[in-house]
Amino acid sequence: MLVFILRRLVQAIIVMLTVAFIAFMLFQYVGDPVTNLLGQDATEEQRVALRHDLGLDAPFPVQFARFIGNALQGEFGLSLRQGRKVSSLIVERFPATLELSMVAGLIALGVGIPLGVYAALRRGRASSQLLMMFSLLGVSLPTFLIGILLILVFAVWLKWLPSFGRGDVTAFGTWTTGLLTADGLRHVLLPAITLSVFQLTLIMRLVRAEMLEVLRTDYIKFARARGLSNNIVYFGHALKNTLVPVITITGLQLGSLIAFAIITETVFQWPGMGLLFIQAVQFADIPVMAAYLCLISFIFVTINLLVDLLYFAVDPRLRVEGKAH
Repeated sequence: MLVFILRRLVQAIIVMLTVAFIAFMLFQYVGDPVTNLLGQDATEEQRVALRHDLGLDAPFPVQFARFIGNALQGEFGLSLRQGRKVSSLIVERFPATLELSMVAGLIALGVGIPLGVYAALRRGRASSQLLMMFSLLGVSLPTFLIGILLILVFAVWLKWLPSFGRGDVTAFGTWTTGLLTADGLRHVLLPAITLSVFQLTLIMRLVRAEMLEVLRTDYIKFARARGLSNNIVYFGHALKNTLVPVITITGLQLGSLIAFAIITETVFQWPGMGLLFIQAVQFADIPVMAAYLCLISFIFVTINLLVDLLYFAVDPRLRVEGKAH
């Protein structure tokens, strides 16, 4: 296990360095931040002076090495748009994105797994067919369209829920949350549902397919032959083995909830990392964009490591193979 973890950590470091290099290299061509800061009427002397102050006149290897050195210390430089430390912007915005992603993930898991089990056990019935039709819509419809439809129905027509913002929040030092206030809970519902629809339907279809596959295996037939009740067969044997491949997809989806919350945060003006990244792209704010991609890659790498470790806890065959080697 220790060798496995060390190998994963080395791979994670290589992935992080690669992502940082590619991101920093690509963002050199998204625009000129000096023009955005000074405007079109600035003189050439002003441009040269500001470029020197920002360190943009240094060679690319020097800029990248400086970025990596600062990142290792938790610093990503100054935002060219706001003139603030990027690390402070991340600390300020990340709680909102994490809160939205956690609620969306709970909705996707709490609804997707039971619906997938139901669709597998009631295969061929009208209710199961309706669920599969719903899952196709959830996978096919773009996120921004789902968000707009939810705003139209629940915010404009019914006036039940707010359509933008985060609502009232409670602060714990630098960390803020809206999950402890009634107004914050009302504000998070629509964006969380919007963000969870694709993951929910994907998990539901995966659980259904895996459940049907497991129910056809020999040990399930043997369990039935022993006279075990359907509940024990379905939930004590079949569901447990169904969850092994689901863990991988679920782990990656939880990472993608944070990474791809950009569209949802833009539609609902949710003050999170995604909205910060969109504003940074429009302004060619290279430090913010690079820091965002590094953070997202770190989250994916961490989740992948946790998923691999969960394999050993859920699937005993992997532990036996590890001892054999």
